[in-house]
Amino acid sequence: MSLIAEERRGAVLIWTLDREARLNALPDLADGDEMAAACERANADAGVRCVVLTGAGRAFSAGGDLTAMRDRRDLFEGSGAAIRERYRRVVHRIVRSLYGLEVPLIVAVNGPAMGLGCDIAGLADIRIASDRASFGVPFLKLGIIPGDGGSWLLPRNIGYARAAEMLFTARSIDAETAERWGLVNRVVPHDALLDEALATAAQIAAQPPQALRMAKALLRQGRDMNFDQMLEMSAAMQALAHLTEDHQEGVAAVLEKRPGDFTGR
Repeated sequence: MSLIAEERRGAVLIWTLDREARLNALPDLADGDEMAAACERANADAGVRCVVLTGAGRAFSAGGDLTAMRDRRDLFEGSGAAIRERYRRVVHRIVRSLYGLEVPLIVAVNGPAMGLGCDIAGLADIRIASDRASFGVPFLKLGIIPGDGGSWLLPRNIGYARAAEMLFTARSIDAETAERWGLVNRVVPHDALLDEALATAAQIAAQPPQALRMAKALLRQGRDMNFDQMLEMSAAMQALAHLTEDHQEGVAAVLEKRPGDFTGR
């Protein structure tokens, strides 16, 4: 069963986790390939400037399929070595692909985001939550640990102590707490969620696309660089940006007090 339903609105892609009957549980064994292909298409398409990811129905994603865990099938079948390899080929391919998305990713969290679902939401650049959203990493409750890189990601999003509290207690937090802790940018009424995400995406999509992708790369890679490395990377990217037609258009637009019309050249 396919994981993502895709819709395009101009320079914005809308991806919807499309397993409503299963609360958008994942991953099925083909999900790594599907997510990687979707991200590769977006990266290769210069006309894509932003992606919005949300869930179908009342959940963003319930995370791992508990019946598959119970029955030791699909991702969870066989020896420890076999399960490890499937995590690397399926789960890790999903999160690596989303982390490597070159355009900004907005997640519109429409309901519970649990386990892998919470960590996928955490991969976004901007997170907007419905007032019905909740977040949790209940791995220990199931006798397992985050196999999806969440123990690296969550402390970077909300700090070590809060990440430790979420992981060690297995308690979920509501949308208001998630906003207070910095896990989401803001909380909006449920019925306004997608409109709010798309309005933000439209603001992003109005920026010059080459500089936009470079800006995202700087933010992402800056997490793990020292200051000198970041300065060197910034200088190289800035030199490229100065030579674009969009830079000339941006300067002209500001001086003429009008919106810029950026073409990606």
